[in-house]
Amino acid sequence: MMEEEPERAKRWEGDYERTWEVLKEDESGSLKASVDDLIFQAKRRKVSEFHGQVRLGMMRHLFVVVDMSRGMEDQDLKPNRLTCSLKLLEHFVEEYFYQNPISQVGLITTKNKRAEKLTELGGTPKKHITALKKATQSTCLGEPSLYNSLQLAMETLKHMPSHTSREILVVFGSLTTCDPANIYDLIQTLKAGKVRVSIIGLSAEVHVCTALTKETGGSYHVILDESHFKELLLYHVTPPPVSANMDSSLIRMGSWRVRRRRSQVLSVGGFFCPQCRAKYCELPVECKVCGLTLVSAPHLARSYHHLFPLDAFQEQPLDKFTGQRVCEGCQVQLKENSVFMCSLCARPFCLDCDLFIHETLHCCPGCVHSDKQNT
Repeated sequence: MMEEEPERAKRWEGDYERTWEVLKEDESGSLKASVDDLIFQAKRRKVSEFHGQVRLGMMRHLFVVVDMSRGMEDQDLKPNRLTCSLKLLEHFVEEYFYQNPISQVGLITTKNKRAEKLTELGGTPKKHITALKKATQSTCLGEPSLYNSLQLAMETLKHMPSHTSREILVVFGSLTTCDPANIYDLIQTLKAGKVRVSIIGLSAEVHVCTALTKETGGSYHVILDESHFKELLLYHVTPPPVSANMDSSLIRMGSWRVRRRRSQVLSVGGFFCPQCRAKYCELPVECKVCGLTLVSAPHLARSYHHLFPLDAFQEQPLDKFTGQRVCEGCQVQLKENSVFMCSLCARPFCLDCDLFIHETLHCCPGCVHSDKQNT
């Protein structure tokens, strides 16, 4: 048995004990100003939470485990937990591959005390999204098995190269798990295999989930509502910092070649490995013949911004800002209480453009415009 976790303040005992005191009425009796301030602080926190010059796991192998037990039939999420989870996971898969184009994802479901693979590890979102859509027609049965799910994922992840990031994300709606063996022994195996396990709970905090995520270096969150659920999923899109003892190695990659043969009836095309001439229908992929990783230039370009993330913009009160009060991004008059300035080009941006630049664009338009003018 693992050591008991140390005493710590629960949410209902500490941090959130007096949340009603944060909300204050204005002169008209409205709470809108307080609510807007809470939303503003949450958005700014997302921008400031970046890894900086920290080594990240750029090549990721992630298994997503979806609980399909009877507890997923609850309707606190509409229309029910399972349908809502699968719909949000479709968006997660799309965003994951956009931000991590040289990574792979696999899907596992657990119900009726068993676990089975929905999809194998793969590098394209299409087959995963198709499988998630089909899973909405499945029936929720029995209890989940956290042990069987983790064991099934571990059987594949243990064969992945040591320089890659091996992760498991569990969407867990049940308060119980039916395991055939001691799960704490499996937790130690996962820890020794450098597999990071994170859990998103849909019901309440479960002790074994807390111990699992703590030992493997993952995160454990319980959702508040659907929007919070979506936010927690997107939190796992960004590559996590790797452990200090992870192996470093050079990775051989090949630029694919395309050859097409046309006939009067049929047109056949594909991607050919430059080393062994094996043909593949999708990228990125690891060649089954020679082991060469085949990627395209856009895949590498989209992964590059994780290595050098854009610094957070400096916040300044609008009444003290002396420059032109027009957002450099959307060209709209600045009306908020704060303006956000790039530390390099000193161009002003509104909050929405600040979020868009850091979460999607990953480069400052003002700096890009200045570079073009200089050249």
